Amino acid sequence: MTSLTIIPLYLAPLAVLYLVLSFRIIGLRRALKVALGDAGDKALERAIRVHGNFNEYVPLIGLLLVMLELKSTPAIVLHILGAALLVGRALHAYGMSQVKENFRFRVTGMMLTFATLAASAIGLVVMSVV
Repeated sequence: MTSLTIIPLYLAPLAVLYLVLSFRIIGLRRALKVALGDAGDKALERAIRVHGNFNEYVPLIGLLLVMLELKSTPAIVLHILGAALLVGRALHAYGMSQVKENFRFRVTGMMLTFATLAASAIGLVVMSVV
């Protein structure tokens, strides 16, 4: 059985980014004294959606990447996919967090995320039937 040595290098910083996004919401909630929802505050609304969007993509893609590594995908491919996901999620989080948003960060982040998702899914199907 193949051990996981590459993908954890990318999942660990993604976990740290998830914590940062979580703590940002907690800080905003405390400052605004908002226990639930966003109380109409644009910064809190964005922080909640950045966190939610991260949580909607990273677990599935992380699982796909783990399966690729377990199927002995070449290391360079795993590094490219892991780096694309990490950079993509960081760019998306940064871009979407800005109240005066620069869409280039958000769009580039989503393109990298979608590319990683598609490549991982296609790679798994190919490796499973060949």
